[in-house]
Amino acid sequence: MPYYTECNGMRRQTAGTYEVSVDRYSLLFRCCEKYYNNLAWLCPEQCPDGKGCCGVDRKGLSLRLKYEIPDLYRDCCDVIAVPSNHWNVFDEEIRSDKYNQYALFDFIEFVAKNCRDVRITEHHGYFNHNHMHLLESDGVWLEFQAEINDILAMTGLLYRLADNREIERIVENTPLTPSIEHLVSAIKEQGTAQLLQEAIALHRGPSPTAARDAAEKIWDAFERLKSYYSSLGKKQSVEKVVRDTANGTSELEKLLTDEYRALTKIGNDFRIRHHETNIIDIADSRHYDYFFNRCLSLIALSIQYLE
Repeated sequence: MPYYTECNGMRRQTAGTYEVSVDRYSLLFRCCEKYYNNLAWLCPEQCPDGKGCCGVDRKGLSLRLKYEIPDLYRDCCDVIAVPSNHWNVFDEEIRSDKYNQYALFDFIEFVAKNCRDVRITEHHGYFNHNHMHLLESDGVWLEFQAEINDILAMTGLLYRLADNREIERIVENTPLTPSIEHLVSAIKEQGTAQLLQEAIALHRGPSPTAARDAAEKIWDAFERLKSYYSSLGKKQSVEKVVRDTANGTSELEKLLTDEYRALTKIGNDFRIRHHETNIIDIADSRHYDYFFNRCLSLIALSIQYLE
């Protein structure tokens, strides 16, 4: 629900970031905690009176997570990561090295992929817990997805929990659209299509090397596209790709030829396809995103004219 300052254009905007600060980490983790009972089918806690499941077995779940997500933050008792009543979100020690934002993303995906619906059957007053029936359905996943994405958007984190239940990086001002992805999937030459699909998946990945790896992969796809017509030599193939893309406009054919040459030079001169010591390094991931988007724009145009 939008508040007064939002409705009236007075709300201070939160700057977008890929860095999960400790307070953001806390909000996301506590959201996951709310859904522990929906993980009870994995590690059920049984009521001492034998009346069935009364929630998740936290020690059992902690043991499982110790091996599934070993870098997830844990307290000294090795209880499930960051119990909300066991830590201070402004603790400088925790800020330094005690949590891992990418392990947190693993944990969000773990909850997303394993949460199932439960139905509360009765409250057991003596033990002060609820008995519950564990269901096979997973409609609760949509509620979890919406809540996680609300927190990510509210705190300015440039990630989203996608419909495939995986965390994706949000790249601002990207030309990547569903229509482009559809074009990629329709490319007849499977090698080119596969390289582009891998590049897109890497581009959305949350890891710190995602932008770099995506740029390298899309340049592989670009080089493959230049030799798309395998019955021709590479020079003749790229000339045909450019000529067909220009669609009879000589001025555009010259512009596209220059752009193909420019992208080839970028791939050779910068640390994208080559890693020799004389190659120009790229220190800022936003520059990798720029190169990716520039290359993708040319490819997205060209593949519409492939035979």
